[in-house]
This record gives sequence, C-alpha cells and structure tokens, in this order.
Amino acid sequence: MSAAPPYVITAAMVGAETSREQTPYLPITAQEIAEDAARCREAGVAMVHLHVRREDGTASQDAELFRAAIRAIRARCDVLIQTSTGGAVGMSVDERCGPLTLTGADRPDMATLTTGTVNFGDDVFHNPRPLVKEIARRIQALGIRPEIECFDAGMVEQAEWLAIQGLVDLPAHYDFVLGVPGALGASEPALDFLIDSLPAGSTWTVAGVGRHQLPMAELAAAKGGNGRVGLEDNVFLSKGVLAKGNWELVVEAAKRARARGREIATPQQARELLRLG
Repeated sequence: MSAAPPYVITAAMVGAETSREQTPYLPITAQEIAEDAARCREAGVAMVHLHVRREDGTASQDAELFRAAIRAIRARCDVLIQTSTGGAVGMSVDERCGPLTLTGADRPDMATLTTGTVNFGDDVFHNPRPLVKEIARRIQALGIRPEIECFDAGMVEQAEWLAIQGLVDLPAHYDFVLGVPGALGASEPALDFLIDSLPAGSTWTVAGVGRHQLPMAELAAAKGGNGRVGLEDNVFLSKGVLAKGNWELVVEAAKRARARGREIATPQQARELLRLG
C-alpha cells in the first residue's frame, strides 16, 4: 500500500457571513488578511480560500478589493490563492465573478465552482444550471482550475455533467462543505459516500462547518484527503474558546494530520497534487 500524499491545508480566511460581532479576530482589510495568511503559511497552510470585504465589513466580490488582497498576500508569502465565486447569498453572476476579471500577476491560482442550489440556513444558495455553466465558462476562460464545491451529494454528479459540456476537466478537485444547516451533514457515512462518488483520480478536501471543522479535517487526513479550516466556517478553537486568527486553526489541523501520519504539503506540493499547472 502506497503512502498517503502530503496533506493540503486550505485556510478559509474571512467568508461572507462571519462578523466582527462573532469574533474580533476576523481579518477584513487586505493588510489584515495578508498578515493572517503569512502566519497561516508558517503554520502549514498551502492555500488560502479568499473572500473580500468593504471597509464597513460587508461582503463584496469587487475585483479591486480582490486585487489589493492578492497583492498584499503575495508580498508576504507564497501560499496559493483560491478566490470564491460564491460571494454572498443573493449576488448576481457578474458580482460573483468579480475576481475572475483579474489577469497577469493578479490572477488567482484557483477559483471555486458550486455546482447546485442548496438550502443555506434560512436562505437559499441559488445555483441553477445556466448560472453554474456561465461561472464554469469564465473560470475556464481565465485558464485556471476550479474547485468543485459540494454542499450536497448531487453536486458531484453535476461536475460530470459540466465535463460533458466541455467546461470542466476530469478528474477534478472537490471540496465537500459539510454541516451547513439545511445541507448535507458532517458525518463519516456522508463523507464516505461522497468519496465513493468521485471520478477516478480526483482529489478532495473537507470543510466542516462550526464544531465539525477540526474533527472533519482530521477524518480527511485519516482517509487520504485534505482539510479546510478557518474563520469563514468556524470561529472556535475549542468549545467556547475563540481562535485568535485563522492561523490557530491551521496549527491545530496540522497537528491532527501529523498525528494521523500525514506530511503537511507546501504550496508547491499542493500545486502538483491539485494539478494547478
């Protein structure tokens, strides 16, 4: 039996929903995000998953805000940068695709692609097929690789449908976002089902939401996958104890992965493992 590949840790830095009322440690400005990203890199992160905010903390997909954050991060460390195209619930396709207008030195290394509509707490994360196709087309036109975001089981199959349309290359990289209220729960049977559904040769990450984050990151390490942690999905290091930044969650995820016998991937190793070119 061959050894498991290095474990890729992604830090979901800020998201669109988490607020300073929930945690004072949430980075909002480009400089705050970059400083936290550099500490995450020291702790073992290979990639950051990036949303951006306006000065007042509200969610935005503005290309110039992404440009500022990407430049600030790259000035401090060599992490891979994956931009969100999910944005916030209710945004139009053009709003969501703001970061996909960045080219040259500001181009992200990867972008997310959610392949279906799902209940999201009391809201609905709206992703009808025509919208998904359009975002996939824009990611492809930028010449970067998508991460297929799966909040529910059918989203894996939808990536195969996109491949038939010529918009996604298989095998792909998938992120299983588990534990969102109204979507697929964070459990080992759910994870096993998703893994078994993947096209051969695919890679995968688990993003557990809330209290599930670190246990699911550890479970992913045990099963040969990768983990996503960060303040976008969870603000607590342990019960009632706020993480003092994304980096504290990365430290804990790396510790748990090493305990499961996994080497922690560098950004260059992650680039090769995820076939980012």
